[in-house]
Amino acid sequence: MLLRRFAIPLLLTAQLLPGLALAQSAPKFDPITIQAQGSFAVGGTVAQTPGPYNNNAPSAEGQSLHGDHLYAFYQIPQNPKLLPIVMLHGAFQSARSWETTPDGREGFQTIFLRRSYPVYLVDQPRRGRAGNSTVATTIEPTPYDQLFFDQFRLGKWPNYFQNVQFNRDPAVLDQFLRSVTPNTGPYDANVISDAMSALFDRIGSGILFTHSQAGGPGWLTAIKNPNVKAIVAFEPGSGFIFPEGEVPPPMPSAAGTLTAEPIAVADFEKLAGIPIVLYYGDNFSTEPTKERGEDNWRVRLAMARLWVDAVNRHGGDARLVHLPDIGIRGNTHFLMSDLNNVQIADEVSKFLAEKKLD
Repeated sequence: MLLRRFAIPLLLTAQLLPGLALAQSAPKFDPITIQAQGSFAVGGTVAQTPGPYNNNAPSAEGQSLHGDHLYAFYQIPQNPKLLPIVMLHGAFQSARSWETTPDGREGFQTIFLRRSYPVYLVDQPRRGRAGNSTVATTIEPTPYDQLFFDQFRLGKWPNYFQNVQFNRDPAVLDQFLRSVTPNTGPYDANVISDAMSALFDRIGSGILFTHSQAGGPGWLTAIKNPNVKAIVAFEPGSGFIFPEGEVPPPMPSAAGTLTAEPIAVADFEKLAGIPIVLYYGDNFSTEPTKERGEDNWRVRLAMARLWVDAVNRHGGDARLVHLPDIGIRGNTHFLMSDLNNVQIADEVSKFLAEKKLD
């Protein structure tokens, strides 16, 4: 099977996003040869209602519900590297985070396929194409576009940050905001990590990429399954776990208080056996500020530094890269789809090569 990027699909992209000159001028790439692709569900549970099922008068009685699984789509390139990459999205997102960028460029899915990695994209349990939840929730049509504009660090609504690595065409922002999708059941890091562990049971050893809220389930997945051979975490913002007796105090901010959770020392030390890297972007202060969107990330970065220190204190191999410190500026919360996403991918590739995971 050949995946090609020729004039016809580019023209279709331009028709879908009429304001995007970038879609028309995007570079042409060589075809990617895919030797296998497909999708499947894995993990989850089956809920059962007691009683006999009546075929002629169906009710809930006697019926079952398959839910809390994840959805995975995979592509395996010709002459693949040994370890696949599994990409897990963050809050209010789906596998789309890793696919085509809002302005029509190649996302991490395709970038790493081009680098010969098999790629698995995940919709976590109770989200997207894995929407069957065994626990009820209420989904409200809550307006929150402007909140996400600020919190995801495109700027301070309605203005973009001066150096932001985001295409300012209104059609691009429209596409970005249409990637937002709700939970169809209560968020549960253990439900997600159980399903992720089942995925690694199925595919074997691999590298885990996480984004934002997926940081917490990512750590738990690695604790539960030794097939996780490395973690690349893009701006983990919650779910920080520390060994019992080493949990840092809560960190207040203009966006609320960030707290960490204790786990058994023996479990935490399982994270010390794999290389881990955390990447954080730009346009937030490292000192307290009243700006909600920025202060939100100040404490998350501070907590992440403490977390990395804790992993290394227990014999681990973890590092944190704050991109402005190495001269890479303007990145939003979505490093994998920013205008410089190839540069970010290059940094990741260097890490994977250093750790002999390429």
